[in-house]
Amino acid sequence: MIQAIWRRPEPNIPKSEALVRVTVVYVVALFAGGVVLAVSDADPLWRALLADLVATVVVFAASRWHRNSSFYDPFWSVVPPLLMLWWMTQGVGPSQLREFIVLALLLYWATRLTCHWAYYWPGLHHEDWRYPMLRTRAGRYGLLMDFLGVHMFPTLQVFMGMLPVYAMTVAGDRAFNIVDVLATVITFAAITLQMVSDFQLHAFADKAQPGDTLETGLWARCRHPNYLGEIGLWVGLALFGLAAHPSGALWVCLGAVAMVLMFRFASIPMMEERSLQRRPEYAEVMARIPMLLPRLSKTRLDH
Repeated sequence: MIQAIWRRPEPNIPKSEALVRVTVVYVVALFAGGVVLAVSDADPLWRALLADLVATVVVFAASRWHRNSSFYDPFWSVVPPLLMLWWMTQGVGPSQLREFIVLALLLYWATRLTCHWAYYWPGLHHEDWRYPMLRTRAGRYGLLMDFLGVHMFPTLQVFMGMLPVYAMTVAGDRAFNIVDVLATVITFAAITLQMVSDFQLHAFADKAQPGDTLETGLWARCRHPNYLGEIGLWVGLALFGLAAHPSGALWVCLGAVAMVLMFRFASIPMMEERSLQRRPEYAEVMARIPMLLPRLSKTRLDH
């Protein structure tokens, strides 16, 4: 049975088997990370980073074995709640209410995003279009690009985004305050924005004809409401970190700043370049609908 599951995959294996493979790989990766947490005596921050990197290496090995780097995609949403749960065991944060709220919000985001990936991922015959493009552009360094650019860079990016959670569970000293209330509203709204925009996108894709562009609902307000929601999550976490540990503002906000820069100058430009290649008329959409900051009025959208 084990040999049947772990043979190098043939084209078009059932999606159910593909998801079993992904699940087993993540169990192994998380176990490897857990071993690091158990044997290391470093500060909880650096111990968590090392465990995160070890787990990433395991997933990378599976990605290369299966010739599909989309194995890494769930890592983005699976690891953050686990990091928080472990940090909660390592310190006594100044506010249990803050920790409960943040954990609930992270689980809301992570469960929704992971289930979304599992439902819409077609299987091992499908790999996110960005990954082969990056490997091709890297030429002879394609494998290095896959390791550093597709796997390690997002891991470090998310870890930086989780620094505010470390601040509120281990390093912070401020009780629950008005900044936490603002952070709760922003984070919940951002996760919901991302969820609704994804639902609208998939409902549109089911009926769209080649060349069509979604310009209704949230997508009439800005061109990338799903990315805006994702950015909002990390900004919300940064606000929670500031509420708990304002003296650490420089490193607490590092992840949120990195997320804004990544989406604004890497992820979105790649998406728009691809859209222009497939639909030249998308340039008119770009001229009419804002990229990220939504237009509040619909007055000009219908012209």
